[in-house]
Amino acid sequence: MIEDRIRKIEARINGTEKLPADTKAELLALLESLRQEVAELSESHGEDADSIARFAEASAHEATRAEQKPELLEAAINGLNATVEEFEVSHPKLADTINRIAMILSNMGM
Repeated sequence: MIEDRIRKIEARINGTEKLPADTKAELLALLESLRQEVAELSESHGEDADSIARFAEASAHEATRAEQKPELLEAAINGLNATVEEFEVSHPKLADTINRIAMILSNMGM
């Protein structure tokens, strides 16, 4: 289920023409890191890992949609950031990856 969500995010990023190639490459690299970090987290915190993947998917959807709705993007990114807050100490790489993804997606919605 989590892997399917990450694949959907990758497809959405790859299919977004308005995204510069360097930003696209950075997001795809971050998604690979997210894939690894969430897989590790899912072993001990399955529901939390699923929530992270869900909010990442929602954030990517809102950032790449044709008709931008900034309030929906903000809500999705806030949810994404909230899902990882409790793991900042125990999973710092996951928190850093999520923060970087959220920043890029947020900037796309401007």
